[in-house]
Amino acid sequence: MPNDARQSVASPKDHVLTVQEALEPLFLALEQEAELKMLSAALNAGWPLDEAVTAIDELRRNELLPLSRPH
Repeated sequence: MPNDARQSVASPKDHVLTVQEALEPLFLALEQEAELKMLSAALNAGWPLDEAVTAIDELRRNELLPLSRPH
């Protein structure tokens, strides 16, 4: 399945129960696209793949913690 973050979002008329359900395919496509771009940037800069993956995982964990980001 090609990665196309420009895909359309289903409408309520398409028998989708929630807006979250409608947005999920787009969200997943964008998340995958972002991860590939970050990995590519890290590898092009000379970082090892395992370190890049670990850094991305850590960024995700920090993003999920409610008090982790200063405002």
